[in-house]
Amino acid sequence: MANVNSSLCHSSSPSNATCVTRHFWLCLHWHLLRGSSGPDLEMTFLPRDASPDAGDAFWNSGVELSLILGFAAAYAFYYLVFIAKKPQLITGGSKLRHFLSERCPVVSETYFPTFWCWESRMQTLIRPLIAAIPKIHYRNELIKAADGGQISLDWCDSDGSPSYADASRRPTVLLLPGLTGSSQESYILRMVYICQELGYRSVVFNNRGVSGEKLLTPRTYCAANTEDLQDAIAHIKSIYPSAPLIAAGFSMGGMLLATYLGRVGRDTCLQGAAVFSVGWDVFESTASLERPLNHLLFNSYLVSCLKASLYRQKSVFENVIDVNHVMKARTIREFDERFTSVIFDYATNNDYYRDASPVHRLKSVQIPMLCLNAADDVFSPGHAIPVERVKQNPNLALLVTSHGGHIGFLEGLWPRQSTYMDRVFRQFTKALIEQGSCLQDL
Repeated sequence: MANVNSSLCHSSSPSNATCVTRHFWLCLHWHLLRGSSGPDLEMTFLPRDASPDAGDAFWNSGVELSLILGFAAAYAFYYLVFIAKKPQLITGGSKLRHFLSERCPVVSETYFPTFWCWESRMQTLIRPLIAAIPKIHYRNELIKAADGGQISLDWCDSDGSPSYADASRRPTVLLLPGLTGSSQESYILRMVYICQELGYRSVVFNNRGVSGEKLLTPRTYCAANTEDLQDAIAHIKSIYPSAPLIAAGFSMGGMLLATYLGRVGRDTCLQGAAVFSVGWDVFESTASLERPLNHLLFNSYLVSCLKASLYRQKSVFENVIDVNHVMKARTIREFDERFTSVIFDYATNNDYYRDASPVHRLKSVQIPMLCLNAADDVFSPGHAIPVERVKQNPNLALLVTSHGGHIGFLEGLWPRQSTYMDRVFRQFTKALIEQGSCLQDL
């Protein structure tokens, strides 16, 4: 029997475990060089200051397996106790709470975030990278605005819907993307796909200048100005006056939708609404995004997108604003101070932020509206979620998960196909369209 003892194990620098590992690979390499026809190989591990049987005892004792199982058990305990929790459901009245509990079971189910990326920033960053993107074919329409500009709508008609063959009565869902988003955002495509599965028509409201259309006037969009949205809603209803119409907004799109509903009260043709990951207080959202890590991961990227969008249309603004000064903005706040608040004629940026904060208009919402927020969303800090204000309006329901990030809400081992937000959207949309008549006169 050939006995191989590595001199590496007698070195004063490596640890015993390192010696054992090196000795193993050295012996394996030697055995492979000898070939299978060579004499049998007996590997004797001799770590420093250890007997020849110490290595075998170490490996056979199952220390590594015990450590791995112990760590897994501790992590599972932490996850089940502190991470996976039922969401909080806050409503302003028992009627809407009962409606949700009966027809949207997802609101009372435990939310299990993806166990390997439950942290807020990871949820936010990973979702667009791994989400399965369905193929959607849009029909684009440009409508004229009162100021001479144009608004881009992307339609998915769901022709051939077995549930709603009559297009004039087919339910319509209006979708509003986030700050720099359009109809091509992965989360919007997912919602359009869900609408298709339910047999509903969907239409995406694109903010001016973000979907490739040319700006005809020196005006873009902001979270406080709802004129374009109001025009779009009126246009959609004029085409399909007999079809139920509801809306769903995401991030800034949700802010815009909530602000619109707070302004118009009952004077709207929308039968209900849902908003996701809304920044309820712009001052708090901006302050959170200016923290060092959040600025690095999110703020700087978003402001670069805003500046790129402006630069593509700079010829329209050169006689109105100092474009070069705007292009030097390093944060969203600086961009709003130099561009947004100026274009929309606010005396100060603080005036704009106050007007753009939907929290101040919640009491005036007069149709059923479900709001989904994650308590760990850096775009909408947990302490700024308007729990008490929601309790004062019977038309409102607020669903708050402990985790989920910003438009993240990943769940499952490999969350490519569906998220918790997708399930909330599906169940609430279906319930609102098919059984929402019981929510009249909340």
